[in-house]
Amino acid sequence: MKKYISCFVGVIVMFLCTTMSAYAFFSDMESNHWAYKQIMDLSEKSIVIGYPDGTFKPDENVTRAEFASMAIKALGQEHANVFQTIKYKDIDETYWAYDAIEKAVYFELISNNAETEEFRPEDPVSRAEAITIAVNSLTTEQISPQKAKSVLEKKYKDANEIPENFLVAAGKAEILDMIASTPERKNYLDSSRPATRAEVTAILNNMMIQAKLNPNAKLAEAMRKKTGEGYIIDKAYTHGSVGTIPANSAVPVKVDKGFSSQVSLKGEEFSAHSNVNYITNDKYILVYKGTQFKGVLKEVQKGKLFVRNGKMVLETNIITTPNDQSYITQTIGEVTMKKNKFMCWFRKVFKGEKIILKSGDTVYIKFLKEIKTDLTNGWIYN
Repeated sequence: MKKYISCFVGVIVMFLCTTMSAYAFFSDMESNHWAYKQIMDLSEKSIVIGYPDGTFKPDENVTRAEFASMAIKALGQEHANVFQTIKYKDIDETYWAYDAIEKAVYFELISNNAETEEFRPEDPVSRAEAITIAVNSLTTEQISPQKAKSVLEKKYKDANEIPENFLVAAGKAEILDMIASTPERKNYLDSSRPATRAEVTAILNNMMIQAKLNPNAKLAEAMRKKTGEGYIIDKAYTHGSVGTIPANSAVPVKVDKGFSSQVSLKGEEFSAHSNVNYITNDKYILVYKGTQFKGVLKEVQKGKLFVRNGKMVLETNIITTPNDQSYITQTIGEVTMKKNKFMCWFRKVFKGEKIILKSGDTVYIKFLKEIKTDLTNGWIYN
């Protein structure tokens, strides 16, 4: 007799849109720091990370290579496929950030017009360079150098010291409120000064906000809502680039390891994964294939003849998406066996059913709270 397994898992999801590092408290960051919120938000997405000793070091500098990598990740393009080689004389394909720098060139964040150019990957990124890259990610209204200077002179005491090749980008950034400065330097642009980690984080945060509204042409194509085949969540809906999985939506996952109510023990770890995309009726991808679900067996009872049926309760602790976002969750659900008519009759007379879950079996998780996802890159919102 063929056995089919179904599982109705009640999920109490406290989606904090976070990675594991997001919950680490940075020992050198106070909540009243001027860039605290931006640092927390971007650390949750692993766009910026702290140090092994638990610090963030907001006043340290960032290298040009590090910033290129951060910018590409902030724009959700770390997994983009690009077909454009780059040639800087001081880096090659073996350099750790080559792939990110290649993408930064492709998406026109930075230029690479000659093989004789140097990228200077280990130099600290200046405020002018960071702001220019952020502005280059956008489609913006053209302004003249004169217009830019008039805008900047209203606020910055060093407006006359702004390099000519940065003037227009600085003016656009000011118009879009993208320039980030420490409170004590809020009236200085400090174009040539190396940007601090706090400043870089705030600039990237501003870039992400603006890029969702007006990305440049290449980013617009890459950031369009992604479609694909998969498991349709009937009541899921979209609004702009945001997809919503309503509360009480059930989706299938496949377990990675088998369990039995007769031998498995409470507290054992379990994992499962989505082997299909979760999509809307219009085939917009809400959650990508390969998302991992990890947790423990919260409760296990053996099935005993004439006494009781077996019981197995799963509790998920972490969900990890293919773009390396991890979410602390609280999910709970009971695994049950699907029965044919004979087994239904048998259960009315006898008890003692065993619960058996094999590796690769499909179970269903049921979300009790709605989930909102970015349809362009799979990020799950707070």
